[in-house]
Amino acid sequence: MVRTEISLFMKNVPGELGRLAALLSDEGINIDALTIQDASSYVQELFHARGKSLKRIASSASYNSMKKDSAEFALIRILVDQTDRTIDLLSKNDYLFDIMPVIAIILENNPGSLAEVATKFGKEGININYVYGSVSSPKEKCLFVFCPEDIELAARIFND
Repeated sequence: MVRTEISLFMKNVPGELGRLAALLSDEGINIDALTIQDASSYVQELFHARGKSLKRIASSASYNSMKKDSAEFALIRILVDQTDRTIDLLSKNDYLFDIMPVIAIILENNPGSLAEVATKFGKEGININYVYGSVSSPKEKCLFVFCPEDIELAARIFND
């Protein structure tokens, strides 16, 4: 199923994830999936390219301010149960973010489930830019989030 992933660029300092999670929680917004990675060099490269080709969510001043900042950054990718409300909330609270369509697939928690899906992407000639997933217990199903290069083709292949 196609979902909208929100990518946030935040300072990599104690308390930032807690602040974000509390902000969403206070508004009754649930995080369905989350991944965090160090993003200092990634942010610099992204902002360099963004000025030429990618749509901006935040203002140009926000991007320029962050680009000049010398702090270390984290890239947080989330799927939430109320995307539009989350986008409004993040905007009102001056978060720097972007959105991207991704494929979210619920898999059986069995050996080979991920291999089957990844092989299907490969057979269709779709490159996977990144993937993350998790499961809460051995008896539960898994939620995996895929960012394919060709979202339209992937959506046709992995429709509900």
